[in-house]
Amino acid sequence: MAEMQVNKREEWLELEKTLRSRVTKPPAPCHPSALARSGLEWMRGIMMGELPNPPICETLDFFMVVVDPGHVAFQGNPRPEFCNPMGTIHGGWMSALLDSCASCAVQSMLPVGKGFLTLDLKINFVRPVMPGTGPLRADGKVINMGNRVGVAEGRLEDATGKLYGHCTATCMVLDVPT
Repeated sequence: MAEMQVNKREEWLELEKTLRSRVTKPPAPCHPSALARSGLEWMRGIMMGELPNPPICETLDFFMVVVDPGHVAFQGNPRPEFCNPMGTIHGGWMSALLDSCASCAVQSMLPVGKGFLTLDLKINFVRPVMPGTGPLRADGKVINMGNRVGVAEGRLEDATGKLYGHCTATCMVLDVPT
């Protein structure tokens, strides 16, 4: 069992190395060509390095590792600069990963010309994250998708499957200029 956990962690780190080598520099809020893509194509374009990473990914050291219809995962590395006064990783860092995975899962279901805005984010932290814990994965999946509102859930886990937090996100579907 312990060997499988080490192998999974190594697998995650190898994937991180591969995907980071593809990241388009510098990060940018939105590349104009993204607006002509479906949400799935847009998210995959970021993950594959065809489109720039959003600036928050660079700032908070996380990036997309899975993009499928209704399913997006981010991987992040909790660093000492993300600590709160207690010496644990700030809940805002965990929240950013969970919001990103859940809301981008909704985006992956949207057609060209549609985007999202997170309306509500409910997070439960179940254990503290310490600097050096990781990598951690935030895995988001759509629960329900409508024309105006999408609902998704997210889980933040380490390579052993240990849960650190989970969320539900409600996203409003918006028109974006093409």
